[in-house]
Amino acid sequence: MTEQSITLGGGCFWCVEAAFLELGGVLSAESGYAGGHDPAPDYRSVCAGTTGHAEVVRIRFDADAIPLDEVLKVFFTVHDPTQLNRQGADVGTQYRSIVLFEAPEQEPVVRSVIEELEARDLWSGPFVTQVEPLTEFFSAEEYHRDYYRRNPNQGYCQVVISPKLAKMRASFGHRIRAGQTPSP
Repeated sequence: MTEQSITLGGGCFWCVEAAFLELGGVLSAESGYAGGHDPAPDYRSVCAGTTGHAEVVRIRFDADAIPLDEVLKVFFTVHDPTQLNRQGADVGTQYRSIVLFEAPEQEPVVRSVIEELEARDLWSGPFVTQVEPLTEFFSAEEYHRDYYRRNPNQGYCQVVISPKLAKMRASFGHRIRAGQTPSP
């Protein structure tokens, strides 16, 4: 097993976390905050937009089971990398598209995948995804962890997360964890 980690932000962390928790080869997906300047961010301060942090998910994965380029392609399927500082109705720098690589050899893979996907003209505009090294990751509060699985009937989960999961499953069904029963 070749374990790697990469931290991804693409709107509300509940959406990104829910998608990655379904994938085989993913060892963990933890919601948190990164990319800002506040030494002690919490949900309230991040949502206020004063910390510089984005809502992110730190993905630990077995690169022998799911390679980094596929992790990134899943990520770019579950959010719109062309929306600056927003995803749908979620607006603010905390919802920006960002990839925080954790090893220098990940950066060229990230840039290559972005270049490949931009060339395919899947979106109406250019990517605005920030690509930078992770300096520090802050875990989100406990009530944010595994939010979708614990709250599948909550309105946001039904209206926003479920369609993103359906899109991910349609494109990456072969990656769904063995024995995984898709959440509602």
